[in-house]
Amino acid sequence: MKTKIIGLFVLLLCVQWSFAQNTDMEQEIIQLSKDKWQWMSDKNVDELSKLFHEKAEFVHMGGHWGTEQELGIIKSGGIWYKKADIHEVSVNIIDNTAILLNRIDLLAEVGGNEVTNPFEVTEVYIKQDDAWKLGALSFTRLMTPGDH
Repeated sequence: MKTKIIGLFVLLLCVQWSFAQNTDMEQEIIQLSKDKWQWMSDKNVDELSKLFHEKAEFVHMGGHWGTEQELGIIKSGGIWYKKADIHEVSVNIIDNTAILLNRIDLLAEVGGNEVTNPFEVTEVYIKQDDAWKLGALSFTRLMTPGDH
């Protein structure tokens, strides 16, 4: 009887530790995403270049491109991600890949015009050499009342 109770206790500890690990990892990804939005707002291409995988893909309303072009657009101010108001966030971790979904209102300056758009943003992170790298960033514009 003692061994069954001890075994059950150990099992419960292992399950709890497993959930705690996922929660810690999810929180790490959420914080990394928040940092990314701040770096984009600050046009901090030095930090972004460390975060973006060299083969990352970026999908916008006007097209898609790779890391080098995204960093160039941010540095030049072609797109200035001024402020991302985050309303919802979720993270799903699969092996060494984290998929983060953000529902945001994005205040940006595009081609000299200030615009605000509601987006569902998909961020895909890949863990390589104990560091998370952004592999994909995709903006899906959400319909709001009155849109057709």
